[in-house]
Amino acid sequence: MSTIFTKIIEGDIPGLFVWRDEKCVAFLDIAPAHEGHVLLVPIEEVVNYWEADPELLAHLARVGQKIARAQLKAFGTARVAQVVAGFDVPHLHYHYIPADGMRELDLSGTLPASPDALKEAQQKLLAALEA
Repeated sequence: MSTIFTKIIEGDIPGLFVWRDEKCVAFLDIAPAHEGHVLLVPIEEVVNYWEADPELLAHLARVGQKIARAQLKAFGTARVAQVVAGFDVPHLHYHYIPADGMRELDLSGTLPASPDALKEAQQKLLAALEA
């Protein structure tokens, strides 16, 4: 199996990354529910979170905390939602969505962002992660 996320991770499809380490990557969602919507994805292709190694899940949780703190700083929302949906791509991933309320958590992909808006969100997040 080679999912679209694996193709992004391997550079076959472009992605706007904000995090990369030996176990996971994080990149901007191209159809964000809100500005700064990030997908946190393990490099290993795991379909369901309950099948993942607990150590991998712990690592994803630590990275997710860093990303969420940066999103709060970069986008000034009330909260950052963490969503595990699992229906769109058969590769474990978490959505981290800066939001002020539940109405901003539409994951239907109906809000594609412009390349410039995505690049701007990437730069904001990278700056917040470096701070």
